[in-house]
Amino acid sequence: MASALRPPRVPKPKGVLPSHYYESFLEKKGPCDRDYKKFWAGLQGLTIYFYNSNRDFQHVEKLNLGAFEKLTDEIPWGSSRDPGTHFSLILRDQEIKFKVETLECREMWKGFILTVVELRVPTDLTLLPGHLYMMSEVLAKEEARRALETPSCFLKVSRLEAQLLLERYPECGNLLLRPSGDGADGVSVTTRQMHNGTHVVRHYKVKREGPKYVIDVEQPFSCTSLDAVVNYFVSHTKKALVPFLLDEDYEKVLGYVEADKENGENVWVAPSAPGPVASSSWPVILKPKKLPKPPAKLPKPPVGPKPEPKVFNGGLGRKLPVSSAQPLFPTAGLADMTAELQKKLEKRRALEH
Repeated sequence: MASALRPPRVPKPKGVLPSHYYESFLEKKGPCDRDYKKFWAGLQGLTIYFYNSNRDFQHVEKLNLGAFEKLTDEIPWGSSRDPGTHFSLILRDQEIKFKVETLECREMWKGFILTVVELRVPTDLTLLPGHLYMMSEVLAKEEARRALETPSCFLKVSRLEAQLLLERYPECGNLLLRPSGDGADGVSVTTRQMHNGTHVVRHYKVKREGPKYVIDVEQPFSCTSLDAVVNYFVSHTKKALVPFLLDEDYEKVLGYVEADKENGENVWVAPSAPGPVASSSWPVILKPKKLPKPPAKLPKPPVGPKPEPKVFNGGLGRKLPVSSAQPLFPTAGLADMTAELQKKLEKRRALEH
C-alpha cells in the first residue's frame, strides 16, 4: 500500500531585520546607570535603537536625537590618556556616555550622528574616504526622508497657544511650527527670543508655492521641505533658535487647555504672571517682512443712520478669532481659572524661597 504523500513543509516566515544607517555593538551608560550596558545599536533617522542582540527584531530602548547639542570625546575615569573608545552624547536635558571597541568605531558613530542631526558630512573626524562616501549616501537618504515627514516641532495649535507654549516651557525650545492662521495651504513659525532684556515673540508666514515653502521674511527664502524651514531659522540665528520638543507627554500639557464649544478648538489658559525666564540670551533675531503702511487719508463712508452696536461678554463688539494678533480678553470663566493658576504659581514660588 502506497504511503500517503505528505504536503511539503512551509518554512516559517522570518522577520525582517531593521534597516539602519549604521549599526554595531555599543555600550551605553545613562544618567541613572551605575555601569555600562552592552547593546546592539542602530541609527535610523534621528533615533538610535538599542537591541539585546544583533538577531533581535524588537528594540528594548531608543534615544531621540531631536534635542542634540554636541558630541565630546571622553577619557575613562583613572586614565591619563584618551584610548579612543569613549565618547559622550550631550542632549538638551541629559548626557549619555558610550563605549566602543575601537577608535574607528567611535569616529563612525560620531560621524553618522553628526550627519543626521546637522544634515552635513563632518570633515573634522578621523575618517577614510570610504566612510565619508557612506555618510554622503546617508545624508541623501535622510534629506529624502525628512522631505516627506512633519518636523517634531510642528503642533496643531493656534497662534495664541503657540505663544503660551513657548512662554510656559522655555526649556523645551523657542521655535514652533503650526498651521497657518489664514487657513491657506501653508504653515506659520512662532519664535521667542531675548532681545535687549525683553522676550520678543515673532510670527512668520511660510507660504506653499507648488512643491516649495517660501518663508516670508525681508528677503523671501525658498525651502524644499518643512524640515528645511526649521533648519533655515536654526542656522540663520547660529543655533539660537531651538526647535520646540516637549520632554513630557503632550496630554499632560493639555491640562492647561479649555475647549471652546462654539468652534471645537482648544483655547489655552495661562497664568497672568509671565512664564519662566529662559537662561540664555539670543544674539540674532530674524525680522519678519514689513507690511506696507496704510494710506494717510481714507475715503469717508457715506453718512447714514448708525446701527445699534451688539455687545457680547461685557464690551467686545465681535469675537476675535484665536489666531488674531489682537489681545484676547478672557471671559469670566477663563479669568477665574487664570486667577487660580496665579495663586498656585505664587504659592509654589513662596515654597521655593
